[in-house]
Formats: sequence, structure tokens, C-alpha cells
Amino acid sequence: MSWIFAAVGLAFAGLLVLGFLGVRVLLATRALGREVARIRQTVTPAHSALNEQVRTIPSRKG
Repeated sequence: MSWIFAAVGLAFAGLLVLGFLGVRVLLATRALGREVARIRQTVTPAHSALNEQVRTIPSRKG
């Protein structure tokens, strides 16, 4: 009967580890989302300026 308690204890410990790792993944995902948003705000003006410069270059067709 003690092996049942050991199995339940190990299963519970495994679930705790999975829960802890899941929380870490969620926190890392949030941090990555914030970083992507910050970089997007930094890059967007430069992207717009580059697009304007590219539009002013005359195209050579033919």
C-alpha cells in the first residue's frame, strides 16, 4: 500500500514541476511581447523614412 502513496506523491511532485515551468513560460512570453512592442516602436519611424526614400528613387523599367 505504501507504493500507492509513493506513486501519488511522485505524480503530485511532477505536476508541481510542470506548473512551475508553465508559469515561467507565461512570464517569458509576456516579456518577449513587451520587447517586441518596444522594438516595433523603435523601428517603425525608421521604416517609414526608408520607404519614403525608396519611393523617391526613379525606377528603371526596360
